[in-house]
Amino acid sequence: MTAISLGIPSMPLQPLAVRRRSRQIMVGSVPVGGDAPVSVQSMTTTVTADVNATLQQIAQLTASGCQIVRVAVPSQDDADALPAIARKSQIPVIADIHFQPKYVFAAIDAGCAAVRVNPGNIKQFDDKVAEIAKAASAAGTPIRIGVNAGSLDRRLLEKYGRATPEALVESALWECSLFEEHGFRDIKISVKHNDPVVMVNAYRQLAAACDYPLHLGVTEAGPAFQGTIKSAVAFGALLAEGIGDTIRVSLSAPPVEEVKVGIQILESLNLRQRGLEIVSCPSCGRAQVDVYKLAEEVTAGLEGMNVPLRVAVMGCVVNGPGEAREADLGVASGNGKGQIFVKGEVIKTVPESKIVETLIEEALKLAEGMDEQGEPTVTPVG
Repeated sequence: MTAISLGIPSMPLQPLAVRRRSRQIMVGSVPVGGDAPVSVQSMTTTVTADVNATLQQIAQLTASGCQIVRVAVPSQDDADALPAIARKSQIPVIADIHFQPKYVFAAIDAGCAAVRVNPGNIKQFDDKVAEIAKAASAAGTPIRIGVNAGSLDRRLLEKYGRATPEALVESALWECSLFEEHGFRDIKISVKHNDPVVMVNAYRQLAAACDYPLHLGVTEAGPAFQGTIKSAVAFGALLAEGIGDTIRVSLSAPPVEEVKVGIQILESLNLRQRGLEIVSCPSCGRAQVDVYKLAEEVTAGLEGMNVPLRVAVMGCVVNGPGEAREADLGVASGNGKGQIFVKGEVIKTVPESKIVETLIEEALKLAEGMDEQGEPTVTPVG
């Protein structure tokens, strides 16, 4: 039986700005740059040498929506684990290399989808560029030049006095020029700083100076709350200007949380099809129900739902009915009961104790009638 669209048009995604035109590279199966969607990355927190633990965390990240994963390679044992990890991972694996250029070659030989190098802390890195470019070119392995404020080359710190936007950009473009001398341009760049203002200015300058794809990140962003705010502010500013091709939210939290925040940022900017969205009021003296508790229970009950569905949980009669009508599904609560709206129409009124149960039931019904793009469908009989 074939599902047939009911013909109700969905709202097209309308980003705030035209994307910056960058060259496109392939990180394994994931296109980065050009007209490819902005991708979400994270990094494992396991010891890479522990192959099983690392693959288990990669599986969790994959399930949460992560598209590219980075693994740390500080030791030979970690380098030795790369072939198995790269082969068994469900998503492309980037090897993160610091200090030892020999691990760059190990990662390329292991079949990693890309290699991240930090030129500021790899001794004699510039002297190894010719060899790295040759090996990476032969294997079809992209290189990410990852400049960090905390490990900026000493010469640039002396020149600028600190990790300014100009220092970060000069470091990145200098390293790119060395690769370009050897005909290698399969590159993406990051210029990370813990200050969102410095980071935004650095990426703006970089975007104007080259056409390489850019990986956005606020480094050492902090604990979950602070890091989420910093990343949302910085990414929002840049992505709203069309700058950025792939992102990683750096949090002092489990990596799955990084992915959730990254996806939410992209959805909020219409750079990714929205999934489940809970619209709930902040509550006030007019509320006649516990909106916080209601919203949390509805969110928990719908966890894992992957269709684009907007659910409004409202606590009073001022904005409640209007918001509920605008959502796919909603409730306007008051006086110990709730009016349940589906697609703008009141379908029933239920006691307060039945609101959560009813919303979950109706959400499941709506989800069953949607295809993966969120279009309502009907299935013909016979």
